[in-house]
Amino acid sequence: MSGTVSTPSTVARFADGLLTNELPLLSDDRRREVIDFIGRRVQVLPSLTRFGVLMIGRFVDVTGMIVGHATMRRFVTKLPIPLLAEYPRLVRSLGFAYVWETWPDTTVDGGTGVAP
Repeated sequence: MSGTVSTPSTVARFADGLLTNELPLLSDDRRREVIDFIGRRVQVLPSLTRFGVLMIGRFVDVTGMIVGHATMRRFVTKLPIPLLAEYPRLVRSLGFAYVWETWPDTTVDGGTGVAP
C-alpha cells in the first residue's frame, strides 16, 4: 500500500495492516478513507511530534521489511517499549475514532449493521 499525497507511505502501510487485523470486516473503501484521515492528522501534528512519529514509522517500516510487517506489527503492539509502543496507539486511536464517528453503526469487527 502506498501513501496518498497526505499520508506518508510508512504510516499508510502500518495503518492498513493494523486496521486489517483489528477491523477485518471494514471494507477496503472505508479502510482507505480511515488511512487518509490518519495521514492528514499526522501531517498537522506539531513539527517535533510529527518528526518523531515519522521517524518511528520509518523504523517500524524498515524493520518490517526485514522481519516481516506482520511480525513487526505484533511486536510493537504487544511490548510496552517506550515511544515505540505509542505509535500503534496513535494509529489505532485515530483510526477507531474516525470509524465510529463517521459510521456509528460499525460493529466491533468493522462490519456494517447494528452492533449487538
